[in-house]
Amino acid sequence: MSNIAQYLFNRVRSQPDAIAMSCGDTRLHYGELADRIRRLAAAMRGQAGLVHGDRVVLCMENRAEFLELLFACWTAGLCAVPVNAKLHPKEVVHIVRDSAARAIFTSESLVEGIATELPGLSPAPFLSVVGTQAYERLLQAAPMQCEAVAASDIAWIFYTSGTTGSPKGAMLSHRNLTFMSLAYHADMDRIEPGHTKLHAAPLSHGSGLYALPHLFAGGHQVVLPGFDPQEVLEGFDRYRDVTIFAAPTMVTRLVQAAGSGVRAEGLRMMYYGGGPMYVSDLVKALDLFGPRLAQLFGQGESPMTITALSRADHEGDRSASHLERLGSCGIARTGVEVRVVNDDGIDLPLGAVGEVVTRSDCVMSGYWNNPDATARALREGWLWTGDVGSLDERGYLTLRDRSKDMIISGGTNIYPREIEEVLLRHPGVLECSVVGRPHPDWGEEVIAFVVGRAGHALTPAVLDELCLSEIARFKRPKAYRFTEALPKNNYGKVLKTELRQWLAKENPHA
Repeated sequence: MSNIAQYLFNRVRSQPDAIAMSCGDTRLHYGELADRIRRLAAAMRGQAGLVHGDRVVLCMENRAEFLELLFACWTAGLCAVPVNAKLHPKEVVHIVRDSAARAIFTSESLVEGIATELPGLSPAPFLSVVGTQAYERLLQAAPMQCEAVAASDIAWIFYTSGTTGSPKGAMLSHRNLTFMSLAYHADMDRIEPGHTKLHAAPLSHGSGLYALPHLFAGGHQVVLPGFDPQEVLEGFDRYRDVTIFAAPTMVTRLVQAAGSGVRAEGLRMMYYGGGPMYVSDLVKALDLFGPRLAQLFGQGESPMTITALSRADHEGDRSASHLERLGSCGIARTGVEVRVVNDDGIDLPLGAVGEVVTRSDCVMSGYWNNPDATARALREGWLWTGDVGSLDERGYLTLRDRSKDMIISGGTNIYPREIEEVLLRHPGVLECSVVGRPHPDWGEEVIAFVVGRAGHALTPAVLDELCLSEIARFKRPKAYRFTEALPKNNYGKVLKTELRQWLAKENPHA
C-alpha cells in the first residue's frame, strides 16, 4: 500500500482514543478523525462523483476541516490542490482551471468571491462549504477503505509562481511526501505520541506539510486561525513539547511580543524558513528562546527538504565561525544531494557562487501540464532551484541571492512580473518595474517604479484600485515611484539592481 493516508490509519489502530486535533471548540481523537476522513472520502467518490486521480482544490483559512479533507482526498485516491486563502478569487479560479479540478472545498468567508468567478468553467466543479449543514451531510456517507495507489501517483499539487508570474503546479507524489516525512524524523526531530504541532502559519503551505510526520507519529495538531504572537506565546505555556513553523518575520514578531520575561516552557522546536533570516534577528531569538530553533531550506518543488540547520548547529559562543554558521541554511538532508553548479551544470569549487541544484526522492515529478517549465527545472534528475549560493568545506550551504528577482514579504513569495503585468493594463502606464525594498518587520515590501504616458494622470490610489481588482492584497505595491524612464542595459533589460540602489539612497538605513 503506497497511499500516504494509510500511515495515519496505522496510527489510529494503535491509539484511537488519543487526541489528534484541536481547533477552537473542536477536539477530535484519532478514531473520530479517521471516521470523518473515511466518510468524506466516500462522499467525494459518491455524491461529488469524483474518480481516481481527480484534483480537489482546498481553499480555506486555518481550520480543522483542512486536514481531514486533505487525508480524505488521499483515502479516495484523489489529488489535493491546497490554495492560499489570501489569494484573489481570480487567482484561485485560475488554479482551479489550470489543474482541471473537479471539486472545490472552501469556507463561508471565501465562497462568494470564488463563486462569482466560476461561471464559464465546464464541467462545473463540485462546490462545498465547510462548516455548513451541507458539509455535515457529506459525513453521513458510509466510510470507505483506503484506495490503493501507486507510489508515483500525484498526491499534492503545490502551486508556486514562476519567473513569468504565472502559477506553476509542482506535482508531489505519495513517494515524495513519504520521503519528506521520513526525513523529518531523521534530521529535524523525533516525534512521540502527545507532542504538539502548533499551526499558526497557513496549512496550505509549510505548516500543513509538516502536519504529516506529526500525525503519523501520534502528535496533537493544534490549529490556530492565524498568527497572533500573544496567542502563540500562550500556546508555548499551555501545551507540552510544542513544535511550530514560523517564517522569519513571525520569529521577529514573537521576539518583540515576548519581551524579556517569556518562559516558553512548552516549546520544543521552532523551525523557520521561507525567507532570509538575518543573523542579528536570529541571535535575539536564541537569546530569548534558547537553542530550540532549527532552519530548513526547501521549495514547493522539493517540499521542506533540501538542507537544514539543526538545533545543535544553532548552539555556539557567538564567535565569527558560529555567526557564519548561523548565516547559512545548513547541510544536505538525509538522502538528499545538494550541489552548486555553473550554467552548464558543472560543479563549482567550494566557496564559489552558483546555482543550487538538488536530487532526492523528495523532488517533484514536474509541473502540472507545463512541460517547458518542467524541462527547465528538472535536468537529468536534478532540480535547478533558481537560488544562488555557495558550499563550504563542511558542506554548509549559504544562499547568496535569488536568481529570479522574487520578493519574500512576511514569508510569502511574491513575483514582480505578475504585478507588473497588472499595472501595465492601465492605459496610462507606459512602463513599470517592481522590486523589493528591505522592511524591518516583513523582510521585504513591494515597490513599483512607473513611467506614465503623456496625457494621463496617474495616482497611487488609481493603481491600488487596479491591483486590488486583480491580485491578492498582500501583493499590492506598498509605494509607487513615478519616474520619466527606467534604467536599462544595452539590450533593453531593466536594471533592477539600479532601482534597488535608488531606494537605498532614499532610505539608506532600510
